[in-house]
Amino acid sequence: MFLGIDVSKDSLDVALIQAAEPTRKPRHKVFANTPQGHQQLLTWLHQCQCNSVHVCLEATGTWADAIALALHQAGHRVSVVNPALIHAFARSQLRRTKTDKADAHLIARFCQMHQPPVWTPPAPELQALQALVRRLETLLEMHTMESNRLGAGLNCAAVQADLEEHLRDLQARIEKVRRQIQDHLDQHPDLKNKAQLLASIPGIGATTAALLLAELGDMKQFSNARQVAAFAGLVPRLHESGTSVRGRSRLSKVGSSRLRKALYFPAITALRWNPLLKTFGQRLAQQGKSMMVIVGAAMRKLLHLAYGVLKSGLPFDPYFATRTP
Repeated sequence: MFLGIDVSKDSLDVALIQAAEPTRKPRHKVFANTPQGHQQLLTWLHQCQCNSVHVCLEATGTWADAIALALHQAGHRVSVVNPALIHAFARSQLRRTKTDKADAHLIARFCQMHQPPVWTPPAPELQALQALVRRLETLLEMHTMESNRLGAGLNCAAVQADLEEHLRDLQARIEKVRRQIQDHLDQHPDLKNKAQLLASIPGIGATTAALLLAELGDMKQFSNARQVAAFAGLVPRLHESGTSVRGRSRLSKVGSSRLRKALYFPAITALRWNPLLKTFGQRLAQQGKSMMVIVGAAMRKLLHLAYGVLKSGLPFDPYFATRTP
């Protein structure tokens, strides 16, 4: 049995197909995206005699988290896939209909044909850290927007006073969440140790270290540093065909946009102060690479270094490669 779920804020459109009867029309149902709706979905699966079904849904942020966890805890195999994969599959199937019902059926067929890897929910402490880190990210974005409005020049004293008051409130909230993140790390020695390992890399500060831990999750899911870079969408995408087409390589950007955004300014800092990345950037500049290419390569290099210190359990050492065994 394969279950495809099209997740939205308020509803779950599901399609159930049977591997033994591929020509049979799928069973469709709609449930509310609430705890009660999740329980109704589980009850419906039990009534359909689906005690263990392979469920597939797109990674749509917090809207999909709760139902994915509920299905996993109920003993079902759950796959949370990149929406780009479903979009590419839809194009390969020459799909002409775009409805929630059709999307659920498409996701179920994708699950049946490609058997995506099973998703494992992050540990509770990682879930809490991710929530705190994303809350800090939201507050920082709001602070930047309000600062830009204040800096644009205002002719109304009342609006200016309100903006200044809001900025003070946002700054207080930012400091509060930062303290909560630090307290959370202090309460979990393993996370605290990993954050300290990441912060040992010049260019990565405490905020970036916490975000890397929250967004990368369990590092055991990655076999090597290249997989980590691919997860963040920081691997190069070649554009070549035959002997005549030799397009410029670009970042794939098929991965976590949060990681790419978080690594941009640390990469610029690391190109100035991290001995390894400074030499690395100078070498790329001598080869005629543009600044944006150099920064993208530095972002990928920082992730490689992050994977290295977390895997080895040793702090960053710029002379590690030159040491004799």
